[in-house]
This record gives sequence, C-alpha cells and structure tokens, in this order.
Amino acid sequence: MPETKRPTSPAAEEILGLYFPVLDHGFVALVDYLGTDACIERAARVSYGYGTRAANATRGLIRYLRRHKHTTPSEMVELKFHCCMPMFIARQWIRHRTANVNEYSGRYSLIPMLFYTPEAAQLQTQSRRNNQGRSGQPVSADLHAEAVRRWEATRREATDAYGWLTANEVARELARIDLPLSTYTQWYWKIDLHNLLHFLTLRVDAHAQWEIQEYGRVMAGMLKRVAPLSYEAWIDYDVCGSQLSRAELEAVRSLLSVEGETVTARGSLDPSALAARGLSKREIDELYAKLRAPASVPDFAVDPAQARSAEFFAERFASAVPGTDKSPTD
Repeated sequence: MPETKRPTSPAAEEILGLYFPVLDHGFVALVDYLGTDACIERAARVSYGYGTRAANATRGLIRYLRRHKHTTPSEMVELKFHCCMPMFIARQWIRHRTANVNEYSGRYSLIPMLFYTPEAAQLQTQSRRNNQGRSGQPVSADLHAEAVRRWEATRREATDAYGWLTANEVARELARIDLPLSTYTQWYWKIDLHNLLHFLTLRVDAHAQWEIQEYGRVMAGMLKRVAPLSYEAWIDYDVCGSQLSRAELEAVRSLLSVEGETVTARGSLDPSALAARGLSKREIDELYAKLRAPASVPDFAVDPAQARSAEFFAERFASAVPGTDKSPTD
C-alpha cells in the first residue's frame, strides 16, 4: 500500500480504530480524521505547501486564531467517531446540529437489549439550585438497590415484550416503541474541529450531565492526539479561561491600579461595591469564582491499553439481540 501524501498525526494513528469503553456498555472510537494542526495553519495562510514552518510559529498562529475567535480555518479539519450511548444521552447529543450523523436503525435491525444502570455514586438527589441537574449527594445504598431492582424489572418486561412482538413478526418499527431511554444506541458522527470544540466546551463542563461528560472526556483525549496545538489552545482559552462582561471589567478596573506592569489593589471586592456598579448577585458570584483561583488544568488523555477491539463490542451487542442464548461479555 503506497504511503499517503495526506498530513497525519502519529499519535492519532496509534488509536485509530480502537474502541474505548464509556459507562457500562458504551464506547467511543476514532474511526477516521482529515487534517492536523498544520492544515489549520495552511488554511489560514491559504498556503499550498508545507514549507519549513517552525512548530512554535504554527502554535502561535493557532493560539491567535483561537483567542480572536477566527474559526473558519479550524473547519478544515474533521474527525469521525463511532459512538454508543444510552438513548437519553443521544437525545441530548443530537441537539448539536453541526455534525453528520448516521444512527443504528431500530426499523431495520433488531435492537440489542443492553441498558445503562447508574453506579451508586451517580444516583443522586435532585439539585435545589439547578433544575436540570443532580445535587452531588448520592442516595442511600438501600434506595440505590431498590432503584436497580425496579429498573431491572421494567427492563425484563420491556425485553420480553420486544422479543414476543418480533418473534410474532410484528414490524420492528412498532415492536421497539416501549423500550426505555436507558437502551443503548449507536451512530457514526462526523464533525469539523470548530464545531467539535464547541460541543466539547459544553459537554466537558461541570454543569453538563455527568454521563455525557464521560463521552466528552474520551473524545477530548482523541482530539489531543489529532491536533495537539488546537487542543492546548482550547484548554487555555475555553476550558480554563473565563470571559468577563463589560460590567465585570469596569468593576475590576475600578478596583485595581495599573502602573506599567505593576498591578495593586485600590479597593475591595465586597458585594455592596459590586452591586452598586450594576452587577447582579449571580454576576458577583461568578466574578468571585473567576478571580478567586485559576482553574485546574485537566489532562484529557486516552490510554490505548484501555481500548477494546471492535469485535469485543460487536460480540457484546450480538449476544444481546433477542433470540440468542449467549450472555454479554463482561
């Protein structure tokens, strides 16, 4: 096979086609990619050759583009993933309408009876402050055990009904209608780098649902191997950076004295002083959070030793199709 003339990343080539487990039955695989950091620079400069650009020059340009929100060059790089997730996560995921998606068809194929079960640490009470999320406080062990018992009972009934309907030649598109949202689905998902960074910024954020964060973390680790300079700029400016509003900037300027390169305090950041400048209580809380301490730098990395083969997951899902007598691989 002739050597490719396309730009490639050795780190990405190492994990290409490897399947990384997520949650109890899910996975993410990087099945293909088009372009690297060098392609972003070439697109920005509209260059037709690689030349002898130094790595620090490429890094400087990519960081400038990210800092000033010049996003079109990053649209020249694309990544294609094979993903498997519970249906309720897929419904969140599909809200990002900037990707090409082809999902497993429950009208054409029998659906594997694999369901997501939250671990005890993730079964938490409803947050009193965030109507969309959990509180951070796990329920009791007894309540978790009872929840699992009820889930399993519901799933057994749904599995029996689905198997009975399909065995009696009921159309698959109708047999599936009462399967729970915990049922796993799969898709191929192709997206350009600009929109992938937007997706990841939202989905690795601590406010996102924990389950989709798990997928975001693995995909961020894959991105790190495809375009490490773009990944670094994303971490610095989006994940660990903060944007200040006009009111927040005015408040900071009024409280700081800047002389040359020396910055000294000229006031206090007490709530009344900030409220007097038009900041709401939430804005004050967020300003404190931005100024209190720098964000810790996450290390999104994927270890090839943790990956499984495509055949591993193919066997697991094949064994979960109604009518088979195999048990899913542990």
